[in-house]
Amino acid sequence: MDKDDTAVRCIGCSRPVGQVPLIPVLHRDGLGHICPQCLPGLIHDPQSLVGRLPGAEKLDPHKH
Repeated sequence: MDKDDTAVRCIGCSRPVGQVPLIPVLHRDGLGHICPQCLPGLIHDPQSLVGRLPGAEKLDPHKH
């Protein structure tokens, strides 16, 4: 991987793509990336990503 690849980090845990696989997340204000470990947080507790994912405060958690 290129050195530039380490600039891409998980919006949940901040680990770089060199340490974990990342899934692209396209949202209102742009593109972010999330690792599989943090993905359940995006689904069940999106408010935990406030300040790291634009608009997260407006997302509703999954209803069980």
